[in-house]
Amino acid sequence: MAATQTKYSERQTGLCLALELGWSEWKLAFATLPGDAPRLRTIGGRNLQALLLEIAKAKARFGLKADAPVYCCYEAGRDGFWLHRWLTAQGLHNLMVDSASIEVNRRRRRAKSDRLDAAKLVSQLLRYHGGEKRVWSVVRVPSGAEEDRRHLHRDLLELKAERTQHVNRIKGLLAGCGLQVNTLDDEFATMLAGLRQWDGTPVPAELQKRLLREFERHQFVDRQIRDLENERARKIRTSDEKPMEQVRTLLNLRGIGANSAWLYVMEFFSWRRIQNRKQLASLAGLTPTPHDSGAQSREQGISKAGNRRLRSMAVEIAWSWLHYQPDSALSQWYARRWGGGNSRQRRIGIVALARKLLVAIWRYLETGEVPKGGATLEWKVKMNGRKRLATSV
Repeated sequence: MAATQTKYSERQTGLCLALELGWSEWKLAFATLPGDAPRLRTIGGRNLQALLLEIAKAKARFGLKADAPVYCCYEAGRDGFWLHRWLTAQGLHNLMVDSASIEVNRRRRRAKSDRLDAAKLVSQLLRYHGGEKRVWSVVRVPSGAEEDRRHLHRDLLELKAERTQHVNRIKGLLAGCGLQVNTLDDEFATMLAGLRQWDGTPVPAELQKRLLREFERHQFVDRQIRDLENERARKIRTSDEKPMEQVRTLLNLRGIGANSAWLYVMEFFSWRRIQNRKQLASLAGLTPTPHDSGAQSREQGISKAGNRRLRSMAVEIAWSWLHYQPDSALSQWYARRWGGGNSRQRRIGIVALARKLLVAIWRYLETGEVPKGGATLEWKVKMNGRKRLATSV
């Protein structure tokens, strides 16, 4: 108890600030001690001068020196990282908090407002600086350059999903007439004009116009996808930046292509500092979540609390690894443990393989240790589209 009081007494020299961010308004909650009622204020959204003024007023209200340190926090969300960078540039000690990790009242009906959320947040900030480091999860903030590198592959993922939507919409509209197309190419307009319904009549005129407009949107998205893929390929071949070196290193493994290597590096390995394999699996959301209470004991599956893009790609690469690396130790482990099971058991096993493979890839990047029994293929061969026999390692 005495140690806790000492920590909190030391905190009286600093000011704690929690920000509840909205589009039109920001709620501010100030405090110095856990037992004090927070000082609540409202300012306009993104009004930075008003924020600095309220901080100065709060220091005077709590009897702190003008140069007293300020410890602040806000929940990670739509506002991104710019506010964290601005607060840090002003000399404030800021934390970005994972909103899903904040403890809440579990009653079905509970009072909730921005003022209550700000007050709750500042109380947890006091606890965090008082020594309770597990009160929430702190978000690791990338640098501006590290954040900027993630736009290419994220845009590419969204464009590919949009292209799939256009293809499905075109096929669905034609299916309503009892018609089918297998490919969408430059001859689509000619092919559409030659299609005939069950009674020998052509596709209705208005439907043809709609299909052609949909096809134009499909072509536009397809061109953007090709442009981004060409840009990515040029960077892999020519850039001398460290992230590009990591991408090329991953491409040397059979079963790892440009899509997965780029995403792994830009989302994770180029800026994350991984301490151990447990932390890596946790950041990817591939950790188990047991539920053991009293006589009940069950496994709820993986947490899915990490990076969803990397987790999805890890599962895809696990399937690819089985195909391209059948002689590796990981593939043989999967075959012994899950290969004889039914479809559901194999899908469960592939998640376990994805976690093991993710750890193996991390070690490969850190130490150059190729996964046991794995095969390599020079990255230039993959990027040039030529086939060559792999070298077993």
